[in-house]
Amino acid sequence: MNGLFYVLITLLAVAAMEFVAWFAHKYIMHGFLWVWHEDHHKPHHEKDGFFEKNDLFFLVFAIPSASSYICGFTFPEYFWLVFIGIGISIYGVIYFLIHDVYIHRRFKWFKQLDSKYSRGILRAHGAHHAVQTKEDCESFGLLVVAKKYFQKNQRKVSS
Repeated sequence: MNGLFYVLITLLAVAAMEFVAWFAHKYIMHGFLWVWHEDHHKPHHEKDGFFEKNDLFFLVFAIPSASSYICGFTFPEYFWLVFIGIGISIYGVIYFLIHDVYIHRRFKWFKQLDSKYSRGILRAHGAHHAVQTKEDCESFGLLVVAKKYFQKNQRKVSS
């Protein structure tokens, strides 16, 4: 029974992170921490070097994950927190692979994926990056995006 409970907690944490990431992207990254996120919206030819200030958010999102691991392993009655930490970590890996590797091609690890879902994610992210200011952006999610991006008549936008 405990194993199933821990798997469920992990899966719920992964799913919840999509909402947390959406909220943080819309209200924090495009809000008071735009100063970190702004360079991510600049065209690649305007950037200096490989890293962006936006990469600091990986460290920010690591804090609740690491805290969950530490508390869960330190206090046996809160061991379930380890699995929240695992869920956050899994989402972080998914985010890195889809956002940094697949969408932005910061690493050339896999070729262009070609499915209705992958094309929808690319379109949504392209629409988001079509605006280079903190206001008037759309599509703040990564894995869950609006239906309109999956329609065949949607023009192809890549970022």
